[in-house]
Amino acid sequence: MQVYITQRAYSGQADLQQMLALVRQFPANNPHVVDLPYRLCSWAFDYPDNVGLWFDDEQQLVAWAVLQPPFWAIDYACLPAAPQDIHKRLLEWADGRARQAVGMPGGLPAWYVSVFADQAERIRDLEELGFASQADMGEDSWSQVFMTRSAQMPVVECPLPAGFAIRPLAGESKVAAYVELQRAVFGTENMTVGWRARTLRQPDYIADLDLVAVAPDGRLAAFCICWLDTSSASGQIEPMGVHADWRKLGLGQAILSEGLRRLQRHGAQTVYVETDRQRNAALALYQSVGFRVTREILIYRKDYL
Repeated sequence: MQVYITQRAYSGQADLQQMLALVRQFPANNPHVVDLPYRLCSWAFDYPDNVGLWFDDEQQLVAWAVLQPPFWAIDYACLPAAPQDIHKRLLEWADGRARQAVGMPGGLPAWYVSVFADQAERIRDLEELGFASQADMGEDSWSQVFMTRSAQMPVVECPLPAGFAIRPLAGESKVAAYVELQRAVFGTENMTVGWRARTLRQPDYIADLDLVAVAPDGRLAAFCICWLDTSSASGQIEPMGVHADWRKLGLGQAILSEGLRRLQRHGAQTVYVETDRQRNAALALYQSVGFRVTREILIYRKDYL
């Protein structure tokens, strides 16, 4: 029996909840699951033409794709039971949209797609469209690892430097300070007050898991947002970072460990984190608190200039 697929643009919060629900049905297929509420609050949605939704003839969502300028990434998901060519179709749509958007708001000269290294069919479709793996690019090589930790493992106590404190972000009144910190840590202005404020309003947001480290002078020195999918009892760390002024003091391990303890108290059974294979310091930090690499993620790039 032939299934007819129709496409339409994103129309608001109800669509976002359907997008989340689709991914959570098949978490093993997608690099981003538990942390999607964070990614889907980004200012990418200020450009509705950069979001595509595909529905079957019963108006069930079977696939979606978002061109995410703040990440330079194409995020997407599709049901395994959807028509066989749906993955290629959504990539072709994203490819065409990326071409149209060059030089326009929400457009970029290059886009990246993350895919698990064992997803041969997805890799084939990407390569047929001209995307190239960044895993073997010499000094510019880029790949990632997906790491897993049992939330029931004991968490080692990590003492804080004198005068520092770890606490939840104090609501929207501290969003601007948080944005300033994240921009400094990552060296980019992609994080915005609007994006961060939207994360606080998501149904999946738990204020007790949104942590910051406060320096003796009152400035925010580090952050660690922990996300929890209660339906699967899964947690994820995204994002976390420490300001350059306070690195090598143990703040990263301390705030990460506190996040793990809180996830445990909220019922998480498993915790995930994703990091670059080439970021040795970050990889070592996550390994030091019990995370282990469980899957490899390849990054595919296509240039549009």
